[in-house]
Amino acid sequence: MTGSSRSIEICKVHGSATTRVADSVAIEEPLEIQLSSPAAEGAAAKSVSITMRTPTDDANLAIGFLFTEGIIESADQVVSVEHRGEPAPDSGLRNIIRVEISPDVDLQLERLERHFYTTSSCGVCGKASLDALRVTGQRSLKDQATTFSSAMLTALPDAVRQQQAVFFETGGLHAAAVFGSDGEIEVVREDVGRHNATDKVIGALFRAGRLPGHEFGLFVSGRASFELMQKALVARIPLLVAVGAPSSLAVQTATEFGMTLIGFLRDQTYNIYTGEERII
Repeated sequence: MTGSSRSIEICKVHGSATTRVADSVAIEEPLEIQLSSPAAEGAAAKSVSITMRTPTDDANLAIGFLFTEGIIESADQVVSVEHRGEPAPDSGLRNIIRVEISPDVDLQLERLERHFYTTSSCGVCGKASLDALRVTGQRSLKDQATTFSSAMLTALPDAVRQQQAVFFETGGLHAAAVFGSDGEIEVVREDVGRHNATDKVIGALFRAGRLPGHEFGLFVSGRASFELMQKALVARIPLLVAVGAPSSLAVQTATEFGMTLIGFLRDQTYNIYTGEERII
């Protein structure tokens, strides 16, 4: 077993013949994200999310999640990030990560009661729609004029796949990637969940001081949901490119906040749903 995959024996069927062979499967384990602050009342640490994830890059996942949910705004607000708890008996993984926040951050912990149970497939379930973004004062990206070439976009799926080591082993992971207008891929992360992979790449940029991401695009290997549009918007990334279909609320979010949304990017074709002016 590695950090991201596990080797198992399977029965492979081909016509009437069966053979027993070794195979690799992607690891899926729960991660509890805890938040603590000297300024918080009550318990020393509060659980704010449980997500099913591929256990690599947990620190970036946690930081990316807290940033895109509006809990933290800058890297200097994070005092520490560390795993806690005993290793799980079956996997040896430590599935709790605690983020300590600077005491001058207004945590507004009551906001965290509303929706924080997530799964690898659905993202933040039960989220109130666009009102959540309006309330937090997110601004339009319409004036961000970074452009991206069509030829570069159609080359993205293969370029990202070349950096998906665990996908090659298992065939069972999503990817998220941040790329520049020149097509240079800045960071790629894999996970069983699209939203987790996205939190990992945004968390990596956040911790490296590379946000806001006005000059970047975000690529996701699955469909484009409202949650992914929200994460791109908070990171100030004006372009979201998805291999799959967008949801109606993803299109509505992109329209309202002046973002470019592309879906069905495959086999040298794609659909532009909003923000066609950024594609040349």
